[in-house]
Amino acid sequence: MPDAEENGLENGLDSEFASAEDSTGLMLWRVTNAWQAAQRAALRPFDLTHVQFVLLASLAWLDTDGPTTQRELSRHAGTDPMMTSQVLRTLERKDLVERSGHPTDARAKSLRVTAAGAELARQANAAVEGVDQRFFTPLGAERAVFTGMLRVVLGPAS
Repeated sequence: MPDAEENGLENGLDSEFASAEDSTGLMLWRVTNAWQAAQRAALRPFDLTHVQFVLLASLAWLDTDGPTTQRELSRHAGTDPMMTSQVLRTLERKDLVERSGHPTDARAKSLRVTAAGAELARQANAAVEGVDQRFFTPLGAERAVFTGMLRVVLGPAS
């Protein structure tokens, strides 16, 4: 079997990139892993996983507009509906979220953040935003541009 040099490959992988660090996907993977590790560490004192925080904070954000359904929460947070349901059960057991009958849709449940959940979301959000501030500091004034580019990648369905 011919080796990488015989195929004209310097690194043994048929790739458009001369260096792995030039791969947008690999860099996104590495940045995401580093960012998630920092977020997990910041959320540990609050006894929240990152997905629990995202759903709790998203619900607190949406809760100001009236009843929120699981589907609306899932869409807002960008989470899988089945996983959202499982995490909501955990948040409900922790007395951070309440579910009740929806006022206009008999098939749906209305979700609300409890007072304890709202306070925890507020405190955890400060920690999460602090991590973001420190993590994205190297972007400087380009941070807003970077965020806008991420929205472009996600597209209009996000």
